[in-house]
Amino acid sequence: MGAIQHDLFQTEPVLPAGISLMRGRIDLEDGRALLDDMLGVFAAAPPYRLRMKTGAYVINQMTNCGSLGWHSDERGYRYVDRHPETGTPWPPIPPRLKALAMQAAAACAAPFVPDACLVNLYAEEGKLNLHQDHDEKDFAWPIVSFSFGNDAIFALGGARRRDPVQPVTLRHGDVMVMHGESRMRFHGVKKIVPGTAPFDHPAIPAGGRLNLTFRRAA
Repeated sequence: MGAIQHDLFQTEPVLPAGISLMRGRIDLEDGRALLDDMLGVFAAAPPYRLRMKTGAYVINQMTNCGSLGWHSDERGYRYVDRHPETGTPWPPIPPRLKALAMQAAAACAAPFVPDACLVNLYAEEGKLNLHQDHDEKDFAWPIVSFSFGNDAIFALGGARRRDPVQPVTLRHGDVMVMHGESRMRFHGVKKIVPGTAPFDHPAIPAGGRLNLTFRRAA
């Protein structure tokens, strides 16, 4: 399936310090292999829908790999050491994915060893409200994000929820690192752009997107 370049004539965004966007860091061949690895994660930790504090279900499915996994329900947001529905420990982060996340962080002078990988599966109508990643114990460590599938219009905010938001298109194979002074910026996903994925893969929701965010939680 050929990708549609919906922003062919747009220039690359000027990003604030602490936001590093590596376009096409994961090439197509490597991307297929990494997505194959994710099928093993899904078999061991089936994707599920989280609940917010209100009890309402979030729109996206998710799962985790690593020694800890991010979870949300009526008790609030937190990291847990096992799948809440199966009761089994989260599977390890696939070695190739972990190594690539560490390389990306090191390239930004923000080296770390992730112990958690949050996996968000966006359907075609998927989105994610503005939020901060603030459930980790030490905010000195970066957040590393991998994008697969259709483009996403990423919303990059500031230190406060009411700060202006900059839209940034994230494409298949892109890697983004949030580190340093931008580690705690608000961010989200405004929408998925259909017809922009370079290929289909069973690890990517039909018409949607797969996003992996690597963190050091403990």
